[in-house]
Amino acid sequence: MSRMLDEVREQPEALARTLAAELRHIEKFRAFIGRRKPRLVVLVARGTSDNAAQFGRYLIEIATGIPVSLAAPSVHTIYGTRMNLKDALVVGLSQSGESTDTNEVLEQARKAGAVAVGITNQARSALTRIAEHVFLVRAGREKSVAATKTYTGQLMILYLLAYALGAKIRIADLEAIADFTAEALTLETEVSAMAERYRFMHHAIVAGRGLNYANAFEFALKLMETCYIVAERFSSADFLHGPIAMVEPNFPIFLFTPSGPTWPSMQEMLMRSQEMKAETVVITDRRNLAAANLASRVISIPARIPEMYSPIPYIIPAQLFAAALALEKNLNPDRPRALSKITRTM
Repeated sequence: MSRMLDEVREQPEALARTLAAELRHIEKFRAFIGRRKPRLVVLVARGTSDNAAQFGRYLIEIATGIPVSLAAPSVHTIYGTRMNLKDALVVGLSQSGESTDTNEVLEQARKAGAVAVGITNQARSALTRIAEHVFLVRAGREKSVAATKTYTGQLMILYLLAYALGAKIRIADLEAIADFTAEALTLETEVSAMAERYRFMHHAIVAGRGLNYANAFEFALKLMETCYIVAERFSSADFLHGPIAMVEPNFPIFLFTPSGPTWPSMQEMLMRSQEMKAETVVITDRRNLAAANLASRVISIPARIPEMYSPIPYIIPAQLFAAALALEKNLNPDRPRALSKITRTM
């Protein structure tokens, strides 16, 4: 077994704890930001936190209509550009709170007149000292280098941030996410058995769209860092604009396929991939029976999950798969080569 798997299993409790603990803080922030509505939201992060930021971009734009930008830290740290961030909300995401370039961008943003928010799992960190408003992921210590519970915790905080910015999100719906996550964890034995088939996989494609686009990046990252697989990540739209040419028989393609507005696009990608005799694996739930009927293999969460709240439970089978596949390959998912828990870049 591995610490990574243990931490994957801890997520329902960590999510419920995070939501309960941060509700009071988010209500205060909601009142504050209501008096100072931002014209723009800028999210800054690296690694897994950057994948969480990608989710935040889609969520906030879809649910509030406020434009969101993903910051390029090198614009600040290498080129020394001072951005006009007046009336902007700048949010730094870092599991450790010690990401050098994330903190530099947040510090410069605050000097430029932006509202600076920090999202981290570490209450005592450089990020919490820089940010005006801090929201804590209550995941407990994450011992595995491969982030799991801190990623989903960041997604939960981003739901709360969208709520504070005016999104029509009900707290009761957020409370249901922990239950959906627990349902996803019941698939562990099934997913582990499936991973054995892919022991000799060296390359793969992971695809998602909309709110699950970030999960495509995060699943691919987990395959790269824990299993040393070359995993390319695409939206279904971008995939059909060129990368589909690389597909050949038995090429492994993993797809996040909730029902809802992104399904027609994902369905087209799935059908085209099947025509090219690719090996397709979908992560879905009981709302989308069509996905299960089209794919080579299916990982179906035994719940009916609205698309808006699917990203957190949908990443759980992907995390389980990556951890199980690493063990199948006789690799240690907790200690990937050349990686450490805190990465400092400029």
